Amino acid sequence: MSKTGFTHDSATLMSLTRDVLAYARERGATAADAEVSEGYGQTVTVRLGEVETIEYNRDKGIGVSVYLGRQRGHASTSDFSTKALRDTVDAALSIARFTAADDCAGLADADLLAKEFPELQLWHSWGLPVERAIELATACEEAAFAVDKKITNSEGATVSTQESHFAYGNTHGFLAGYPSSRHSYSCAVIAGHGEDDRDGMQRDDWYDVARDAADLATPQSVGKRAAERALRRLDARKIATTQAPVLFDATVASSLMSHFVSAVSGGSLYRKSSFLLDSLGKPVFAPLVRMSDLPHVLKGLGSGAFDAEGVATCKRDVVQDGVVQGYFLGSYSARKLGMRSTGNAGGNHNLILHDTGEDFAALLKKLHRGLLVTELMGQGVNPVTGDYSRGAAGYWVENGEIAYPVQEITIAGNLKDMYRGIAAIGNDVLRHGSRQCGSILIDRMTIAGD
Repeated sequence: MSKTGFTHDSATLMSLTRDVLAYARERGATAADAEVSEGYGQTVTVRLGEVETIEYNRDKGIGVSVYLGRQRGHASTSDFSTKALRDTVDAALSIARFTAADDCAGLADADLLAKEFPELQLWHSWGLPVERAIELATACEEAAFAVDKKITNSEGATVSTQESHFAYGNTHGFLAGYPSSRHSYSCAVIAGHGEDDRDGMQRDDWYDVARDAADLATPQSVGKRAAERALRRLDARKIATTQAPVLFDATVASSLMSHFVSAVSGGSLYRKSSFLLDSLGKPVFAPLVRMSDLPHVLKGLGSGAFDAEGVATCKRDVVQDGVVQGYFLGSYSARKLGMRSTGNAGGNHNLILHDTGEDFAALLKKLHRGLLVTELMGQGVNPVTGDYSRGAAGYWVENGEIAYPVQEITIAGNLKDMYRGIAAIGNDVLRHGSRQCGSILIDRMTIAGD
């Protein structure tokens, strides 16, 4: 094992990829692509001051797709021996022979493949000893309990470190890869007024994640934030059914972006299972909305010089002045739609919803009277019609200030109306994933309570 922690170096992954592609050609494939990957990590959880779990993971695998004209076959293995790799290629070829031809099947167009590979600083090895991970997780949980005696229990504090690398190649001559890392702290605690007040207990959590451990918030601040969030939810009540503005806190607002991405992704569009069919060039959002896909952000959780098919990625505005400027397409879905790949095989990159300048306090003032949502439950979203109905919890706001916590409510509307009804986007951006935004204020929704 190398000192980086990887069993195989990048040159070996490249060599394995070349060998697989060469053998596929030798066996009659008209085209092929392959990806070889390896990853490892460590996850430590401390609960109530005791080590609850120590998990180590180490994974590797190779996936190969072969084409016989427009017939495609795919197979994979975790065995890197020469025989296993050749058997995998043979299995993929066997599948292709019995698969119906598809005019849209095939590798990405050669002229779209990446030729430049900027250093995006995606790999930062932590080398965290397990003893130190236990100390960090313990400090995280202790900080939560230190906030208030009403923090009565814990679901644990977790420290996780993950590293991986891969090589992707195809018979157009493309071959590239890179290492990446993902490290995190998380904590979940329970607040209550005492052991006899089980019905009034509230749970909440917090976490931070980054490519570089040096960019993480301190474990103490993560634990403290988790405790504060749980405490604020004590004495939650129900409210009467009403219609009012709804402010989606930044912790849940990115889910609105996720519904949009799904609706304008190739698979949903060519299957006609989207509420945003034929939306290109049309106003879908309020005019104040601008959304950009930025694949080259340094240390970005969604960054990459190329997508899962080797297509070069580039910065683009997906929504401008509320109007949809582009879809999220891989090669297959693009061909089905009579278009070209947008470099999004595998999904969006760093999708950024640009703020309208207000901080969170200003958004509360603008909300004035309505609901602040901090938690969403259930999956009540119809991707075909856009109908939206989800369980929620959060806070009732009066005169621009949080009045009291609420629970056991449902918020409902239609995503088309919700997108057009966006009144403001906060600058309280969370960078916990590849879809990043601040809090989102929607002018009106139905809130179902008592």
